[in-house]
Amino acid sequence: MSDPIKIYPEYIKVLSELTQHHDSRKKYYERLENIINMPVLSYLTSFRYPVSIDDQDVVLFEDILQKMDVTKGLALLINSPGGSGESAERIVNICRSNSGTGKFKSIVLGKAKSAATIICFGAEEIIMTETAELGPIDPQVSLEDKLYSAYNLIATFEELFDQAIKTQGNLEPFLQQLQRFDAFDIEKFKSWMALSQDIAIKLLKTGMMSGQSKDQIKKNINKFLIPKETKTHSRPIYANECADCGLNIKIINKVEQKSFWKNIYRLYFRLYNVTNNMKITKILENKEISLTVSS
Repeated sequence: MSDPIKIYPEYIKVLSELTQHHDSRKKYYERLENIINMPVLSYLTSFRYPVSIDDQDVVLFEDILQKMDVTKGLALLINSPGGSGESAERIVNICRSNSGTGKFKSIVLGKAKSAATIICFGAEEIIMTETAELGPIDPQVSLEDKLYSAYNLIATFEELFDQAIKTQGNLEPFLQQLQRFDAFDIEKFKSWMALSQDIAIKLLKTGMMSGQSKDQIKKNINKFLIPKETKTHSRPIYANECADCGLNIKIINKVEQKSFWKNIYRLYFRLYNVTNNMKITKILENKEISLTVSS
C-alpha cells in the first residue's frame, strides 16, 4: 500500500494544526488578495453532517459583508451540497449589492451543488479547477429520511399515470404504484422546480448572460435544469461542460497560476477539514472574521 504521508504531504501539515484556529488561515487570505487584487470570502457547508444553505446563512452574509471593504469586488470560495434556492438568491443579491464595482466572482475547487450552483450562477465569473463540480438545480425532496430528486419523482408519477391510461387490461399494478404518490405533492414539486429555474435564469439574465433572452438561457443551461443527461441529481457537471453551457468559466492553470493555486488550495483544504472533521457544519470567513455554525 502507498504511503499516505508521501502522497498527501499537505494532509500531514493540516493534522499538525490541531486547533485549526482562524489565525492559521489568515496568511492565505492575505496572499490571495494580493494576487487577485480583490477581497476573498469563504463559504463552506459540510458534506458530512446534515446541513443546508438557508436563511440563517443570509444573515451571516449580511453581517460579514457590512464589515468588509469590497469596493474592488468580491471573490467567494464556495463548497456546499446545496439547500434552499431562495436563500441562494438572497445571498447572491447581498454579494452583488455590497460589491462596489459589481465584480462578484465565485471560486470552486471541490463541489458547489444544487443551491450552491445557483450562487455560482449569480457571479460574473466562475473560477474552477478541471475537476471541480457544479450540479443540477432541481430541488431535493425529503421522504422517509431520504432525499429524492423532485424531477425524478414527477417523471416517475407521470410515466405511471400515462401507462395506466394507455393500458386496456389489468390496471391494478399501476394503481398500487400510483397510491405511493400524492397528486397535491406532485404539483407542489412542479412549482418548486419552476421556482428554481426562474431564480437561475433571472440571476444569469442579470449577470454573465445579460445579452441573451430568457429562452436562450434556459436552452443553454438545460443540463442543470432537467437532469436527463446527468441521470441523477448528484452527478457532477465539470468545468468544460459548464463552459459548453455558455457559463463564464475560468479554469485554473496550476502551472501558470502556481502561486494562486498553491494558496487557494491550502486555504480550501483547511476549511474543508474544519467543516467535515471538526463538527463545524458551516463556516463563513475572511481574513479578519470567522463565523461558524456547530453541529
